[in-house]
Amino acid sequence: MNIHSFSFNAFEERCHLICDDSGKAAIVDPGFITNEEKQELYSYISSNGLSPVCVLLTHAHFDHIYGLGQLTEDFDIPVYMDGKDREMFVNNEKICPLFGMPVPAPVCGKHIVSVSEGDKINAGSLVFEVLPTPGHTPGGVCFLERKEKVLFSGDTLFAGSIGRTDSPWGDYDALMKGIFEQLMVLDGDTRVFPGHGPETSIADERIKNPFLLPFNEPIPDEF
Repeated sequence: MNIHSFSFNAFEERCHLICDDSGKAAIVDPGFITNEEKQELYSYISSNGLSPVCVLLTHAHFDHIYGLGQLTEDFDIPVYMDGKDREMFVNNEKICPLFGMPVPAPVCGKHIVSVSEGDKINAGSLVFEVLPTPGHTPGGVCFLERKEKVLFSGDTLFAGSIGRTDSPWGDYDALMKGIFEQLMVLDGDTRVFPGHGPETSIADERIKNPFLLPFNEPIPDEF
């Protein structure tokens, strides 16, 4: 497995491109907005001889989907997402002006494939498991490559932080439930690639994340 991450748009959204040894690639959260950002992604794909086979969408906030319409049109590939986040495509039209941002281009419905807990998505030899983590948005999910111990957490879990839930569609209790029941139970050496900010690990977040206090207990003296 090879992972290459890009930082796109004014929100420094992290788009991740993951490929297997044959060059089959999955793209997580394509947030490119300018032509220069698009060319950065496309040039990497072309120069490395990659074949995109799918988009994995952790959630449908505007900063994560700016390139979605263009990408699906150019490569004619499916977009795997929780169907509950379809409403965000419409809500983005109201949200974007508040941030002085353009509204993302429409996405053709034929490319959208709804997923739910436990679904597995193949991208060449890689297999991504769907972990439901609503709360930041109604249909937030994470994608886990269990064999490689790699998690793409979107805006659910960050290095030292968690996703915000103060929007009209946020749900703090649901977010925390998903983090504890779906993510904190993973092996500690699972690498975590968030939708913003640096890579982290499940072990580091158990120990250091101030928003996950039950895991931040002092080590007993006898250790």
